[in-house]
Amino acid sequence: MRELNFRKPTLDDIDNIKHALKYVKHNACDYTPTNIIMWGDEYNTEIAFDDSDLYIKYNVDGMTFFGIPFVMTGMKKGIENLIKYTEDNNIELTIGDVEPEIFEIIDRIYPGQFKVAYQRDGADYVYNIKDMAELSGKKYHGKKNHINKFKKTYINWCYEKMSDDNTNECIDMVKEWRVKNVCVDDVEKADEICIMINSIKNRERLGLIGGLIRANDRVVAVTLGGAINDEMFDINFEKAFSDVPGAYPMINQQFIINELMNYKYVNREEDMGLDGLRKAKESYLPEFMVQKGLVTFKDAK
Repeated sequence: MRELNFRKPTLDDIDNIKHALKYVKHNACDYTPTNIIMWGDEYNTEIAFDDSDLYIKYNVDGMTFFGIPFVMTGMKKGIENLIKYTEDNNIELTIGDVEPEIFEIIDRIYPGQFKVAYQRDGADYVYNIKDMAELSGKKYHGKKNHINKFKKTYINWCYEKMSDDNTNECIDMVKEWRVKNVCVDDVEKADEICIMINSIKNRERLGLIGGLIRANDRVVAVTLGGAINDEMFDINFEKAFSDVPGAYPMINQQFIINELMNYKYVNREEDMGLDGLRKAKESYLPEFMVQKGLVTFKDAK
């Protein structure tokens, strides 16, 4: 192998990243061009290519770890290259965001050499598209009530796909949401809004699609996401005004009905251990969770 030369990812890397991500079947939201590129500064993300193979490195709170290697010829070559890189650079090998199925592959290649620690706060919530579109039965009674109340209150409401014609309105809505919801000292939330706005502006290059809900000729909710694989779509961003009751369940349902019916699942990402976010995500009754763990050598400290 050639030496892995890590560098910051840019929008110019999109096509190569998309191509490489197909080498490993995965459901984790972390491995999309948007989350690799647009969140790069947040996680000090760096990438390296070996021919078409993709390697990802992060540095968060002083800890260096790697994403799973996306290698055309298989996981064995990828792990071997990461082992060599970490040995050459005196770094402890840690691989993050590893799903159970992928750890099984690693364990078959290196029997008993690695251990995995799964993190509940980082597990992705995955929902059945049909269930989210229909919201049928008593279990979704509360959601349907919120939606019905919204439709009665805002008789002239409408859904629109995000387009060049309404991009500026979407950005203005997100900026207004920031003013209403983000404290001056909440750096992480402010960064998220900046990343969302930049993702809206670059949505075509990133392969994202978005939607909005309009009520009384005002944009009250915006969402944006992209495909993880042929069956699963990832919701990268979703914002709605809290003073418009029902706006969140409306954008959730309408975006799915209008844009995602060709998919089987929607991934609404992790709750990061935040109680309010966990309660909201659990209330939609996920079909399953994408467990993600940290993989290290068994004899590592």
